[in-house]
Amino acid sequence: MAQVVIIGGGTAGLPAAYELAELARPGERITVVADRDHFRPGASAPWITALDNTGFDLAQNLRRRGIGFTAAGARRLHPERNQLELGDGNVLDYDFIVIAAGPRPAFEEIQGLGPRGYTHSLCHGDHLAGCVRDWNRFVLDPGPVVVGAVQGATCFGPAYESAFLMERELRTRGLRGRVAMTFVTAEPYVGHLGVDGIGDSRARLEAALRERDIAWIAGARIERVERGVMHVTEVGSARTHLLRFRYSMMMPPFRGIEAVAGIEGLADARGFILIDEFLRNPKYPNVYAAGVTVASAGPDAARIAAEARKTAYVIQSMVSAVARNIRDGLDGKAPAASAEWNPVHLADLGASGLAFVADPAAATRPAHGVAAGDWVQMSRCSACDVAH
Repeated sequence: MAQVVIIGGGTAGLPAAYELAELARPGERITVVADRDHFRPGASAPWITALDNTGFDLAQNLRRRGIGFTAAGARRLHPERNQLELGDGNVLDYDFIVIAAGPRPAFEEIQGLGPRGYTHSLCHGDHLAGCVRDWNRFVLDPGPVVVGAVQGATCFGPAYESAFLMERELRTRGLRGRVAMTFVTAEPYVGHLGVDGIGDSRARLEAALRERDIAWIAGARIERVERGVMHVTEVGSARTHLLRFRYSMMMPPFRGIEAVAGIEGLADARGFILIDEFLRNPKYPNVYAAGVTVASAGPDAARIAAEARKTAYVIQSMVSAVARNIRDGLDGKAPAASAEWNPVHLADLGASGLAFVADPAAATRPAHGVAAGDWVQMSRCSACDVAH
C-alpha cells in the first residue's frame, strides 16, 4: 500500500494533501504531519486578527476527506531510508514525501528582533496575540512606527502591505498626524520585491509611500534593536540611523525547518529544500517540495529570485505540479509537470491596491506589469502569502 507523507499543514501542505487525495487510487494513503491541530493564517495588520475567526480544526477537516493526520510534528527526516521521525518518537514510512512546511523565522540572527525582543511579526499565528495586544496599547498612546523587512527576509510584499494598512488604520482613527512612519527594507531599492522590480513597481511604490507621508530607507541592514530604538546601516553608503519607534513590525529572516537542517544534498545552508524543474530533490527523487521551503528550481533558478516563489499563486502552481508528478511516480511514470514561476503580488493599500505580475521568461515574451484598483483589495482577501 503506497504511502505519501506531507510535512506541513498550511498554505502549501493543505492544498497538496487535497490535490493528492483527489488523484489517489484505492489502497493509497496520504498523511499530513503538522506541529499543531489547528490552522490559523497570518495577517497583514494587527487589528485584523482581533476577529479571530479564520482558523479551523485540521484533524477534522482532513479526516473527513480521507486524509490521515498527526499533530506530532516532524523531528527528523531520514531520506536514505524513506522514513520520517515524528516529534512523539513514532516513525512514518513513505514512498513519496512532500516538504511543504513554512519556514522558521530566524529572529535570533538580529539582536532584539521579534516577539521575544522589541518588534512584531505577523508571519506566524503564534505571534498574532502579541501584535493585537501591543497595537491596542499603541493606539491609546501613539508614537513613531517602523515597518519593513530585514536582511535575510524572503517576503517583501507583506511588509509594504503592512505599512499601507497601518497607515490607513491610523488615518481612520484620526491618529495619523501624531505618528511618524518609516519603511525600512533590505531591498536595494523600494519596489525591488526580490525580483529586481516588476514593471514600474519602484515608481508606483515610492509614489504610494510619498503620498502617505511614509519615509523610507532602502538597502538597509538592521544591526540591532533595543527597546524603542532600531539601529540601521545603509549598505553601500555606511550611513547610520537611530530610528525611534513605539510600534515596529518587521519581516524576519527565514530558515528551513530543523527536521531537514544539515542533510547534505537535500537542503541548502539555510535549510531550504533543493529541487529540480519538477519540484523534486535531485539526490532523493522521491522527496518533493513546494512553497516557501523551496531553495532552487533547477537550471533556470538563477533567473528566479527568492521572492518569485513566495506568493500564493506560485505556491498553488507548485503544489499542482507536485501532485501530478507524484501521481505519475506512483504509476511508474517519469515526472513531467513543472510550476509556473510568474510571481503575482497583490498589495492591499487599505482602500485600493496594486497588482504586480512578472514573467521570468520576459526576454522572449514580455509580460511585466502593474495594475491598480479596488478589485485588488477584494482579491487579496482570498490570497494569503504571509502565512505558511
